[in-house]
Amino acid sequence: MSNGTPLGDFLRARREALKPHDVGLPEHGRRRVPGLRREEVALLAGVSSDYYVRLEQGRESSPSPQVVEAVAQALRLDAAATDHLNRLCLASSRRPRDRGGRDQVSGQLLELMDGWEHTPAFVLGPALDVLAGNSLATALHRGFERFDNLARMVFLDPAGRAFYQEWERAARSCVAELRAAWGHDPKAERITAVVGELCDASEEFAALWRLHEVKGKSQESKHLRHPEVGDLHIRFAAFTVNGAPHQQLVVYQAEPASPTAAAFEELRIMAMPPVAAPHRHGGACR
Repeated sequence: MSNGTPLGDFLRARREALKPHDVGLPEHGRRRVPGLRREEVALLAGVSSDYYVRLEQGRESSPSPQVVEAVAQALRLDAAATDHLNRLCLASSRRPRDRGGRDQVSGQLLELMDGWEHTPAFVLGPALDVLAGNSLATALHRGFERFDNLARMVFLDPAGRAFYQEWERAARSCVAELRAAWGHDPKAERITAVVGELCDASEEFAALWRLHEVKGKSQESKHLRHPEVGDLHIRFAAFTVNGAPHQQLVVYQAEPASPTAAAFEELRIMAMPPVAAPHRHGGACR
């Protein structure tokens, strides 16, 4: 993972991702470091170079809100990355306590999803574990070895590259979502285990993890290809589950009367349990 501090690693990665022209600074000659220099970030943020160095080296772990905002602007962080930076600046004693129950999906939510016969829906935990899914979601992911963890499915399952037609986008999103969840609790055992497994097994995952990009699930579109019903163009939305803020409900939708809606209907029929033959009473078979 890293030998530095979570805050220092994040600042370093985001600094190295920027070029001088990205922030309006001139480039003179060959640069010995990738991205911006520490003193350039300090200048843009209006803090001393020594102070910024202490931030990256973990010797200053509780900057003021004003400094955090200034550094975020200097590094051109968006809202999600700025929120992540603020969480990393919280001392461990001030972080929200994990009260458990992250893997328990409420019975009411399960009943709600089961009632959506034409809409794939599933619940994710913070490490992108699939905690529950309705029958259509299970049928949609039938080509995978296991419908158990989205990050593992994207990077380690051979079906992932065929299923996600925009694989690079899906891969980058998975890593950024894991990084965002990790920012809430850098010591979370399950996230650490998933990240460790993927870093060991996938060089592509490890390279993306080092970028420290942050993103939460939102409302987007996806192009998928199912091995039995073909191309699917879907819209999806993710919702935080009340009472279980570390869980997300993900819902896939198809445009009405579209080929994707017809494909969802095929999947729904495939997912239906077989109908038992009627029992005949009396007499021998003829």
